[in-house]
Amino acid sequence: MDPRKFAIGVLSTTATILLVGVVLLYSRPADVRADGMTTSAGGYVVTVGSLTQNDEELVYIVNAASDKLVVYRFDGNQRQIEIVQGIDLSEIRRKSAPVDPAQPGQPKPRTRQP
Repeated sequence: MDPRKFAIGVLSTTATILLVGVVLLYSRPADVRADGMTTSAGGYVVTVGSLTQNDEELVYIVNAASDKLVVYRFDGNQRQIEIVQGIDLSEIRRKSAPVDPAQPGQPKPRTRQP
């Protein structure tokens, strides 16, 4: 066997193996996230999401009995869960209730004038 043909064969085989390695490295799927996962039990609804600002994972918990929403996040540096925000949903519903002009004491809805 000619040493040149042997060297070309070894180099070709090595290049093919390296090419397959590069293709496998760059064809990996992106990281998996649990966005949109929701479950409920009793009077609670739990869902997860992410905050793109700081690349944080959040847990949203709604207590249907008390109409409260609490948002938690995991602090990886301190290895603990902390409350981000709590919201009273009943107050939001009360403020966003449609106005019924038939009831006395209700403000009249605004209309656009041409």
